[in-house]
Amino acid sequence: MEQKVVVRNGMDRLRYVILFELLLVAGLVPLGALVFQQPIHNIGLLAVTLSLKAMLVSLLYNWAFDQIDARAGRVSSQRSLIGRIVHAVGLEVWLVLTSMPIVIWWLGLTIPQALLMDLTVSTIVMVYTFIYSWCYDRLFPLPHTVAVP
Repeated sequence: MEQKVVVRNGMDRLRYVILFELLLVAGLVPLGALVFQQPIHNIGLLAVTLSLKAMLVSLLYNWAFDQIDARAGRVSSQRSLIGRIVHAVGLEVWLVLTSMPIVIWWLGLTIPQALLMDLTVSTIVMVYTFIYSWCYDRLFPLPHTVAVP
């Protein structure tokens, strides 16, 4: 009997990304309002906008990364330390590239200012992504393989 590597289904991916963004926004909005001396509602709206964009990017990125793992015979919830680092860094690169235009427009920053801000936030988020993904995989593990009839 053939064995098939299990990947996360759509509902599991949705739970992952919603919990990820809710916890992240709750932590970053007050900090952003303080740092940028902006009303919390303005930073909150920016955070929700970036969060919705990040959810879409994250869903697509995680699906693609899981497909690569599965084709290589790896179970995504059993990702190695190096695999987790590559996953987190790659996701943050995509998020920075897609966030820069929004941040520049919303906050009226110059490109260097927006890049510095985005890299700072991205560094924080990268560490958060690593920890969150590891915890999520421990709370919601996948079986290694399933038998295919």
